[in-house]
Amino acid sequence: MSAPDEARLPPVNHDRDAQGGRYWIALGEEEAEMTYRLSGGVMAIDHTFSPRSARGSGVAARMVLRAVGDARAEGLKILPLCSYVAAQFARHPDWSDLLPA
Repeated sequence: MSAPDEARLPPVNHDRDAQGGRYWIALGEEEAEMTYRLSGGVMAIDHTFSPRSARGSGVAARMVLRAVGDARAEGLKILPLCSYVAAQFARHPDWSDLLPA
């Protein structure tokens, strides 16, 4: 995806508290969402949802990329409990350092 296309996409938002949080993207009347729980320095991502109208558009991948960047910046590990996130980790061996031991 080129930079101009990326600039037109809605932002990835992030809500968080001490127990966990969610990444989400507003898509008009709908919303894509990825949720996680926090415990002991591990972000356990347990759910990813993209509305049918947004599937295949890359919105879920953008949320995972944001979580990977945030985890790296904060020194967190990621436990991919959600099948979509687990598949993304399988495609990105360069993220293996983020997996808990």
